[in-house]
Amino acid sequence: MALTGRAALLAALGSLPVGIWEPGWTGILAVNAPLAVACACDFALAAPVRSLGLTRSGDTSVRLGDTADVTLTVTNPSRRPLRARLRDAWPPSSWRPGTETTASRHRLTIPPGERRRMTTRLRPTRRGDRQADRVTIRSYGPLGLFSRQGTHKAPWTVRVLPPFTSRKHLPSKLARLRELDGRTSVLTRGEGTEFDSLREYVPGDDTRSIDWRATARQTTVAVRTWRPERDRHILLVLDTGRTSAGRVGDAPRLDASMDAALLLAALASRAGDRVDLLAYDRKVRALVQGRTAGDVLPALVNAMATLEPELVETDARGLTATALRTSPRRSLIVLLTTLDTAPVEEGLLPVLAQLTRRHTVLLASVADPQITEMAKARGNVDAVYEAAAAAQAQSERHRTAEQLRRHGVTVVDATPDDLAPALADAYLALKAAGRL
Repeated sequence: MALTGRAALLAALGSLPVGIWEPGWTGILAVNAPLAVACACDFALAAPVRSLGLTRSGDTSVRLGDTADVTLTVTNPSRRPLRARLRDAWPPSSWRPGTETTASRHRLTIPPGERRRMTTRLRPTRRGDRQADRVTIRSYGPLGLFSRQGTHKAPWTVRVLPPFTSRKHLPSKLARLRELDGRTSVLTRGEGTEFDSLREYVPGDDTRSIDWRATARQTTVAVRTWRPERDRHILLVLDTGRTSAGRVGDAPRLDASMDAALLLAALASRAGDRVDLLAYDRKVRALVQGRTAGDVLPALVNAMATLEPELVETDARGLTATALRTSPRRSLIVLLTTLDTAPVEEGLLPVLAQLTRRHTVLLASVADPQITEMAKARGNVDAVYEAAAAAQAQSERHRTAEQLRRHGVTVVDATPDDLAPALADAYLALKAAGRL
């Protein structure tokens, strides 16, 4: 229980005549006695807080950047009307900065035996699970002179999912996929292609595609057409080690890698390929396997929601061994990791042959656009030094990428905004070339 600001003000005003009236304290007691009686009555008429019933309902998941509405139902079982202020506490990252005060505080009036609902609108600024904290309620009497205060636990969890901003590129990539996958017959030859149909030979066609048995049965030369193979296996490997914690712009590299992985998963599942996910640094952080085409994207989004970069060096040998166990048959392994020289040369290159011997490997890395801007800087001594440092960093990345390509790895190095479409294009190029 607590004295309200109104009661404190009245008490202060009642104490003003102390130095004027005689005989001293007797006057003060006479003035404050009615106030004490009023406060006691106000306290007695304030609805109790402990007996209130609280339940929650509403959204349990939301994409980062969107809003989630969580409804709190308060039931007043007492015989007194409830006049209260309520604070619905959530973690600070549940709101935009500066909006928590207005979003989490509510006024309510509940007659005896009734209930009221109020909605708290969340707009999270980080991925992961946001759990409701305590609900603090301050109940006032009819005069507003005295209040009762208490807290309740009303558990609720809202999972904040990755935003998947690259989904805007999906229609154009699907159009290219349909062009490859039968609507326009593609004549290719090589590992990972499926027979589509026969057609008449046209000068310029690859003679290795001639079907001699079909040619013997007719008067014209027949050639086979091929289409990209379906039901291939793709393993997305997210490196969640320390290099994924580096921030590029307003978000860590891991977030850009996840966005690119989601676009590729959506595209590959539409192509009829099977997509799995492995997140690893020194141990498995997430593993999604065996999902159908309709379930794979929700499963990946849900698994990625709680991933956070770990400030440890990634164990490349453990990552490789886990990837090989996860994908025992020939697959496309997409490594979303760094192109920094030291982690690649000391960690990945010594074990890379184990992957490339059995699988097709594609490595995608997030480049920092600030490095490109620094490389263009001129005008003063500091800018020239920055440009030299940026040029050296770019040269090291290019050299590392060339080392990986010599080992048969397809490398995609792009800025956060361009990584997702560039990775999807690399996947389509491998499919068109019959390398899947």
